[in-house]
Amino acid sequence: MTGYGKNVIQLASKKITVEIKSLNSKSLDINARVPSSYREKELVMRKMLASSLTRGKVDFSLYVEMTGEETTSQINKVVVKQYMKQLSNIVDADQAELLKMAIKMPDALKTTREEIDENEFAEILKAVKDALKEINIYRSDEGAVLRADFLARVAIIEARLEEVLDIDSQRIDNVKDRLRTAVNELKEKVDENRFEQELIYYLEKYDITEEKVRLQNHLNYFREAINSDDSNGKKLGFITQEIGREINTIGSKSNFAPMQQLVVQMKDELEKIKEQALNVL
Repeated sequence: MTGYGKNVIQLASKKITVEIKSLNSKSLDINARVPSSYREKELVMRKMLASSLTRGKVDFSLYVEMTGEETTSQINKVVVKQYMKQLSNIVDADQAELLKMAIKMPDALKTTREEIDENEFAEILKAVKDALKEINIYRSDEGAVLRADFLARVAIIEARLEEVLDIDSQRIDNVKDRLRTAVNELKEKVDENRFEQELIYYLEKYDITEEKVRLQNHLNYFREAINSDDSNGKKLGFITQEIGREINTIGSKSNFAPMQQLVVQMKDELEKIKEQALNVL
């Protein structure tokens, strides 16, 4: 599910910004951008993200901005002087120009690696935790919108199912008429008893009573699952598969254009539910 969380902490000599962005994904995929000085703690932060977010394509960024006089980079005086001496033999320039050129050369700056202060890292973890709270609130708000959308589409499918029930008797009469017309066109004498038996057998093959009952049960189960505490995207996905199976069976048995049109409308709503179910944790 999509979401965004950010937290900024101001320490004595640096400002640290934690930023978390999440996009929809079937699984958890964490992309972390962490300064090299904090690389040894990256696994700890990844575990915290994984335990809280569960699913999604997650971008985690840790930015450090030095605001005090402290710095981990220092001028390598010996190397710079050697560069200036060598450059003076190549170009005719004053000391200021030689220094500008020398400072851009490799190893002109040396970086000393500082040990991570545990108190500082504790503050960072707290910032990560606060950012996770923010992103989960964002996700919860999106989940409420998805829930309303699911319920609206389930209601539409139920309404189309009611229309199917309303025209079912009309469909049966239509099938009988077509069969009777086909027999009459044969211009052959037909045993009425045998015809009635074959007609009953034929109509039983196209009976959708069981499918209608199962479809309604699956829709009720889907609604119950959304309102339960253990609801999750995979569970909703399984239920939508069962809903789709019953809708497809009704469509294959309908043999009646108005009913097939209603089936197409139900399928359209179900596909939208399936797409959104992928965004549910």
